[in-house]
Amino acid sequence: MNYHNLAYTDVALAAALILVNGLLSLLLKLQLERQLLIASLRTITQLLAIGYILGWVFQHAQWYIVLPLMLSMTLIAGFSAAGRGQLRHRGQLADSVLSVGLSAWLVTAIGLFVVLRVRPWYEPQYAIPILGMILGNTLTAVALGIDRMTRELSAQRPVVDMILSLGGTRWEAARAAASQALKAGMMPTLNQMSVVGIVSLPGMMTGQILAGQQPGDAVRYQIVIMFLIAAASALGTVCAVLMTFNRLFSPAHQFMAHRLARRN
Repeated sequence: MNYHNLAYTDVALAAALILVNGLLSLLLKLQLERQLLIASLRTITQLLAIGYILGWVFQHAQWYIVLPLMLSMTLIAGFSAAGRGQLRHRGQLADSVLSVGLSAWLVTAIGLFVVLRVRPWYEPQYAIPILGMILGNTLTAVALGIDRMTRELSAQRPVVDMILSLGGTRWEAARAAASQALKAGMMPTLNQMSVVGIVSLPGMMTGQILAGQQPGDAVRYQIVIMFLIAAASALGTVCAVLMTFNRLFSPAHQFMAHRLARRN
């Protein structure tokens, strides 16, 4: 099986397809042309940059090089998760970074040490891509969980206040919102797992097959990755929702709605 190397002209031909999106935006007056341009430029710039960085990292595979890169990826993911949603509150950034970081690193460690048994653990060929895939899905789950939690509490404030005024605990008042938030955070991963291999072939599996790996081997790797992603997304969502709960409800069972503010 031959691997086909892509030239920059091939990449340019594929990139030209984004013009279809721009044309649709113009015809339907969606006013997304500027966002499409910025997103396209960011995609090219970021991927080219990480390509050069990873090339250098792979040549200098030492823990003191790999670890800072993994930490940087985690911080960026946490900041990205905190920057989404309609409402914000004090401490949201710290909660997002902790939720994404703790869950992703714990599950990645299990994958590297227990499942794949990579030696050394910081082997960049495994550690960086696996953490990256887990972080990408976990940040989405955390962002959705926090956003749904804050929106539900804001929309249901009369109900929340009534439960508290009747002697209910803060958890009884927040339980319905927390349940909806947990479902929202986990749903994208569940949807992906439901159709994987039937409707879509995931990126890692596709990449391995294109690189000449046997389909059976690629499938086993993808199954492992999907379960790692599912575990990290669930754990991250639970952490984020509980942290948001503690931020918005006092130990005296008061709903501190004044801490919620709409984004500018």
